[in-house]
Amino acid sequence: MTQQNGQHTRAPATARADLDPSSRLIIEEAARRGIEVQILAPRGEYFRLRLGARSITCRESLSELTTAVALSRCDDKRTTARILREAGLSVPEQVEAHDRTTNETFLRELGAVVVKPARGEQGRGISVGISTPEALHAAVERAAEVSTPVLLEEVVSGDDLRIIVIDHQLVAAAVRCPPRVQGDGQHSIEALIEQQSKRRQAETQGESKIPLDDETRRCVREAGYALGDVLPAGKSLKVRGAANLHQGGTIHDVTAELHPTLAEVACRASRALDIPVVGIDLIVRSVREPDYWILEANERPGLANHEPQPTAARFVDLLFPETRH
Repeated sequence: MTQQNGQHTRAPATARADLDPSSRLIIEEAARRGIEVQILAPRGEYFRLRLGARSITCRESLSELTTAVALSRCDDKRTTARILREAGLSVPEQVEAHDRTTNETFLRELGAVVVKPARGEQGRGISVGISTPEALHAAVERAAEVSTPVLLEEVVSGDDLRIIVIDHQLVAAAVRCPPRVQGDGQHSIEALIEQQSKRRQAETQGESKIPLDDETRRCVREAGYALGDVLPAGKSLKVRGAANLHQGGTIHDVTAELHPTLAEVACRASRALDIPVVGIDLIVRSVREPDYWILEANERPGLANHEPQPTAARFVDLLFPETRH
């Protein structure tokens, strides 16, 4: 049974109407096992699961089993990188942004950088492949609007891989691709982005949307176009550098193809961060090869994005192991 505002309802459907896809997936799995669900704040994604004397409050895939210390390790990308580096794992070179001269020196040394806020989620404020001083200063300002300090990071090339680890065991892996539009010779790039964004929103129940912001304009401009230009028929254009789902990216399951080393690395990272549920973001040459760089760790990863992998089942297993099938 599900409980909302102190009252029981027959099924989770009404109680979960305003919840995000991951929360709904977890609630459905819990209800199948006879676990009581209480919706605490639908728009805040908070809910409580109860079985017998055991009660655990969750926000999407973040639960009370994740300590405040573990959460803070993942919340600050500087701390995440330091801990993983000390654990012997590969991470890109990274510095804090300072004055213009210092930032430009780091850019000249590397040729291109990623600019991102030290704290933040869902890809907000991230600019990938910055290669000129002008673009660097603008990207630092954009990132600072999300949070400070701002980080400058080495660009590493390859596929963007998200690995879900629950209870220090691999559950799912998916390659994330930046948003692209396909030209038809009739519509402007801006119109194509709006059309693609509407499709992504419909496909992901509102989770994914391509922002029409300065970062999108930069990526389009560096490809030699403006938003008002008509993209030739058949021409594919990448309109953002980051592959985050919330920034319009797409996700493709590769769990069965994953190289054993990549699975091992993700589990080592979860143990180093001492966090029971985490999304480890890596850049890899190929999901079938062992080479990797870990970019960051997400303490509240989306579980619904990885269906048909049993992410919700493994999450409920962690919270209520006695209900494991």
